[in-house]
Amino acid sequence: MARSVCINESLGDDEIRAVLSKLEHDKDKESFGLVCKKWLRLQSTERRKLCARAGPHMLRQIAARFTHLRELDLAQSMGRSFYPGVTDSDLALIATSLSALRVLNLQNCKGITDKGITEIGTKLRSLQSLDVSYCRKLTDKGLSAVAMGCHNLTSLHLAGCRFVTDALLSALSMSCNKLEDLGFEGCTSLTDSGLTVLVEGCKSLKHLDFNKCSNIGDLGISSISKACSSSLLTLKLLDCCKVGDDSILSLATHCKNLETLVIGGCRNISDEPIKSLAAACSSSLKNMRMDWCLNVSDISLDCIFLLCKKLEVLDVGCCEEITDVAFQGLGNEDSKLNLKILRISNCPKITVDGIIKLLKSCEALEYLDVRSCPHITKVRCHDSGLQFPQGCKVNFAGSLAEPDVLR
Repeated sequence: MARSVCINESLGDDEIRAVLSKLEHDKDKESFGLVCKKWLRLQSTERRKLCARAGPHMLRQIAARFTHLRELDLAQSMGRSFYPGVTDSDLALIATSLSALRVLNLQNCKGITDKGITEIGTKLRSLQSLDVSYCRKLTDKGLSAVAMGCHNLTSLHLAGCRFVTDALLSALSMSCNKLEDLGFEGCTSLTDSGLTVLVEGCKSLKHLDFNKCSNIGDLGISSISKACSSSLLTLKLLDCCKVGDDSILSLATHCKNLETLVIGGCRNISDEPIKSLAAACSSSLKNMRMDWCLNVSDISLDCIFLLCKKLEVLDVGCCEEITDVAFQGLGNEDSKLNLKILRISNCPKITVDGIIKLLKSCEALEYLDVRSCPHITKVRCHDSGLQFPQGCKVNFAGSLAEPDVLR
């Protein structure tokens, strides 16, 4: 009787890796590793991405098994983080054992300090993306070590790191010229001077989040718009109370490719700069949030509807001066919009008549927020025969969760 030939005798490592490379779904790749120890070993060495909630013992196993990891996600949820979570000694192990790492997510790992993050900056020279949002013990000292050591960094997120100052922006400017994506939400010590220094070296920035950075104003934003005129796509300035008309006019002058602008709570912004921005970014603007911009009126909204045909998301909540006049240019074939999400909550002067015109031009509408609009109720919409697009969710009283894109 002929001896059966084991598949591992016929196929070498390269051939088995070729089989693995043809598998598209993660579930199939996991099943691949169940064939035998050899296939499990090859699967492990070929793995590039891993998400885990790991303590020291498991991290050592991960480092030994997945030797060529490119992406490691150790983030904890904000509400259900475990203690002590990731520690400085864990970061030292990662820095020493996973030299091929390109992406590291440590969001909400509250136990790490400058000591651990310095290990990352010193040893993971190929790191391209780092998220340490809400790691509240980190300061300029540790993060500057990342800036000085990781010259290929393209993405850095530091939301909630309140000890970060302009000194870090200076270090990034000197060493990280490939930066494209920066998140500094809630870093209230950042100033216009820091932003001006940042863009002296970082001129390819695409996505910037300065939400709740209350000390940033027109000078800093104007510096960004001039230095990153061709690259800037996203700018978030929620509750940056010092940002005013000069910032918007500078964006209109220099940043023609802007896709997302968040200026909610910037109460000093008025109609004329918004009109200039709508005209300048008419072919690019997709997401616009300007709730609580109390000086914005029908003039701005009418101009946005007229010019920005690619707009998908608009939030003008609490802009109390907006009336049905804002929708006067809608309702005909020439005024078709691609709008999917509209928030007009707390706009007491808008009525069902304005919504009727809106819906004639927004057949793709998916979400409409009309909370605290006394003239727009379920009963009045029904009595007027209003027909919302199929699948459109209408938030009359706060019973629906808002889409993430509005945050």
